Amino acid sequence: MSEAAPPRPRSSSSRANIAIVASLYNEPYVNAMLDAVRSEIQELMPEAQVVTYRVPGAFEIPVCAEFVLRNTGADALVALGVIIRGETEHGDLVGASVTDALMRMAVAHVTPVVHEVLLVDSEEQAEERTMGERINRGTEAARVAVNMVQLFEKLRVTFPFPQTPA
Repeated sequence: MSEAAPPRPRSSSSRANIAIVASLYNEPYVNAMLDAVRSEIQELMPEAQVVTYRVPGAFEIPVCAEFVLRNTGADALVALGVIIRGETEHGDLVGASVTDALMRMAVAHVTPVVHEVLLVDSEEQAEERTMGERINRGTEAARVAVNMVQLFEKLRVTFPFPQTPA
């Protein structure tokens, strides 16, 4: 895992709509990422509209994300959650299911979906990745979202196409 966040995109005056779907499970870690995402987007894209939707756990993120993508016109969606592995395979199964669903949505909707549903081995790893100054997956998620919104704005000008899937 890289220890450095992606490069900071240039600030933009875009009025993009960015949706965040965040789990309530493992709330201290998810809230730390959520705060970092909001702060970084506000700094990089002050005109952006950011709306957050909270779901009970990681498994519920995809169905909410699908609803949001179908009904809100979001320019990007950030999925936030923390799964801490236990002694069974449950965490791995949930993590794989969420990952697969989010990727399929991004492709089907031709909309950036930033996946920060972390699968970690311990609370120490969760804290390091969500509350640390050196590594904060929320900051990384915001930078990816802004980069992708900016890229898609350029692509839509260069290659206009219908905005709804066929």
